[in-house]
Amino acid sequence: MWSIRDAHLDKQRREESIFPLICVGVKQSVTSRSIVKKVGISMETTTSIYFVRHAESAYEIGKERSRGLTNTGEEDARKVSVILHNEEIDYYVSSPYERAIQTIKDAAGTNEILLMEDLREREIGKIPENKFKESKLKVYRDFDYSFPDGESSSEAQQRAVMILLGLLETYEGKKIVIGTHGDIMTLMMNYFDECYQFEFWESTTMPDIYKLDFNKTSLMKVTRKWA
Repeated sequence: MWSIRDAHLDKQRREESIFPLICVGVKQSVTSRSIVKKVGISMETTTSIYFVRHAESAYEIGKERSRGLTNTGEEDARKVSVILHNEEIDYYVSSPYERAIQTIKDAAGTNEILLMEDLREREIGKIPENKFKESKLKVYRDFDYSFPDGESSSEAQQRAVMILLGLLETYEGKKIVIGTHGDIMTLMMNYFDECYQFEFWESTTMPDIYKLDFNKTSLMKVTRKWA
């Protein structure tokens, strides 16, 4: 089945020579949080995406879209703001879910936060009771599998990546913060480098910050900013 990943790679092959992204492996990636593609480009052509995984939020049945942050989450959101303050961010974008918005709200200040419906978290669907991580592992190991009323990894990835590719084109050379979620963030990163899998998702924290540097739509470097 032809996908946007196939179209993206085909476009890259036509426009530029493809150099393999140096994937240091999940274990090393989790500790160093830095992956570099050595293609000497001018920093003026770099577009930076800051994925900000939301801070702590108490799970409430039926409130997936509206639940906000815990007290700890609010405190961590202020720390996120401090980190991003020194990054000279140009634009703020977010999942429409309240916990994602609240995590970057302080950082955005008076700047508008553009909400994108297709950046929402992946709907896992109806999964076996007390089998959350096992169910997550299943949909990562089989990208086309989905639970009842849920999205496969492929489906969720494609709708989110379409937004991300649009942002990279529209705001080329800028710095963009995206308020996001652990699962959909991992799937977007996986689109550009398949070493981002279940193990990476499991290793991420709430909140978490990853800076992705792009040349056009080619991923050049990934750096963890949250410590």
